[in-house]
Amino acid sequence: MADNEEKEPGYAAALDTAARLLGMRLEQFLEPGPGEPANGADFKRLATLHTFGDAWPRTDVLDTRTRALISVTIAAILGTLEPLRGQLRIALNNGVTPEEVVEAFIHIEAYAGAARAFDGYRIAQQVFQEARAAEEPW
Repeated sequence: MADNEEKEPGYAAALDTAARLLGMRLEQFLEPGPGEPANGADFKRLATLHTFGDAWPRTDVLDTRTRALISVTIAAILGTLEPLRGQLRIALNNGVTPEEVVEAFIHIEAYAGAARAFDGYRIAQQVFQEARAAEEPW
């Protein structure tokens, strides 16, 4: 990862933004996996650059807190449960309350259906429990 950071300063800034939002560094998730082709690193770099270098820093119209709640909603509706876990952490780390997350799931249920909402809400319950166990200030 250091090679990409040295060649592309925007990549280092994107990684720093991700760490600030998530409360943890992403580098461990960006290392090559067993059997992963070399261009897998390109995918991860481009996705990180676009997501945390281009989209999240755009706070002039939508603040981080609002983007976080939107991201929770999108991940829940798409049924991408592991990314939803990260989006919930970002939301809670950036001022979204657990009660607001629950209200989002009430709205998700109304428009995307109970099955989809319950799948995502199960992840939210786990993240709430993790936060409580860690005594996070959420």
